[in-house]
Amino acid sequence: MPQTPSLFRTPTALAMLGLAAAAAPLALVGCEDTQREVELRAAEAMGGIATRVVASRSEGQGGHSADFIQIPVEVRKLGDFIYQARGVANTQVIATSQGHVVFDTGLAIQAAKQRRLLREALPEAPITHVILSHSHQDHAGGTRFWVEDGTEVVAHREYPEEQRYLKQLEDYFWFRNRTLFPFMPESPPKTGMFAYGNVVPTQLVDQPNRLEFSQGGVHFVVLPTPGAEGSDNLCLWLPDEKVLFSGDSFGPNFPQFPNVFTMRGEKIRKPIEYIASLEMLIELEPEMIVPSHQDPIRGKEQIRADLIKMRDAVRYVHDATVAGMNAGKTVHELMAEIALPTELELLQIHGKVSWAVKSIWEYYATWFHFDSTTELYAVPLSAVQPELAALAGVDAIAEKAAAHVAAGENLEALHLLEVSLAGDPSHRASLETRLEALANLLHRAETTFNNSYEMDFLKYRIRVTKEALGAGS
Repeated sequence: MPQTPSLFRTPTALAMLGLAAAAAPLALVGCEDTQREVELRAAEAMGGIATRVVASRSEGQGGHSADFIQIPVEVRKLGDFIYQARGVANTQVIATSQGHVVFDTGLAIQAAKQRRLLREALPEAPITHVILSHSHQDHAGGTRFWVEDGTEVVAHREYPEEQRYLKQLEDYFWFRNRTLFPFMPESPPKTGMFAYGNVVPTQLVDQPNRLEFSQGGVHFVVLPTPGAEGSDNLCLWLPDEKVLFSGDSFGPNFPQFPNVFTMRGEKIRKPIEYIASLEMLIELEPEMIVPSHQDPIRGKEQIRADLIKMRDAVRYVHDATVAGMNAGKTVHELMAEIALPTELELLQIHGKVSWAVKSIWEYYATWFHFDSTTELYAVPLSAVQPELAALAGVDAIAEKAAAHVAAGENLEALHLLEVSLAGDPSHRASLETRLEALANLLHRAETTFNNSYEMDFLKYRIRVTKEALGAGS
């Protein structure tokens, strides 16, 4: 299975705003079609164009994130009555004689095509339930295309609040995501069929309760599993078939170390909640996991071993962080010290142990680290960096930074270069040294944990530095 994290952990759909003019797509359908079919065909046509444009922008970008948009939208059968439409995110349908149950609805620009291909593969029946694993756009973006009269939309009790804040901070999160993924459109769609939000659940599920129902000879159990991708996570369990639909409860790879608190933003995630969710899933003993990204995982014994390893790894990092806090160690000391023991080593291409340490620290201790009086006030260190540069001399600081880079101390160099570039943003020696330090950090990231977010941010900083050097030449 390719080890590729999700393309978008963003609250908004990928869409090209210039495609909002629907006249051309609407011309593709005949007057005998219903209004719903008109909308679906228009959505598929516009979504196809948007997907191709974004895919072309991502070519040559490198890294894990750019790979996801290249996944073809196609349908495959995973069991006697389980179907999946692939794409940036997967949509699953459990087909029964009394109606179909949909789990996750994919990215908005691909959802209409996923729906059409699934409908062509499925026996004719109404959509009785749409179950959403959580409120991220790549999992809930196509909900409007699936809901019919009488369809139950099932989500976690926290879903409305998660959707609210993601929508309210849509522009802020879009900017941060586009910093990491420059092939994204310049701004999010605010209206129309690809706009984020407006999902209204008809049934809400919350721990410790479960939603259970039987339909067409299949028993369904909807499980609240908060912690992995936010507080509104759900899984779907088919106990008779031993199949677990996991959404993003494990992230885009399995097994991996999770994003306890993602660097791109969003509300903090609770590590103890996640450990409890993993323990509940371990007890189920699934024989197949169907995630909403990438491929199914099969094999009861291996799945159990991997789930236990994930649980124990998160618990180890949590407990080591708490012990270090009680011992009086600083957050940076613990970020440098805490590592997974050999028997608990996991992929860190999505989440990262050192970031989890910082996340857990701030989850318990909040934003004030008791390190400096100035933490309490609105004057940052950057406010006096130009004065420091003037006192020490920009050339001298840049020379010292270059010595740090030569000694393999790239982070120390970057600290100094923030001062020299505050004094002279176009100082060529400082920019050249920063470029070298960033390239060294990127090489280390690529040859160690291969963390997608770390590499994407370093590439962004390298682009900015090259642009500054080009402007000054």
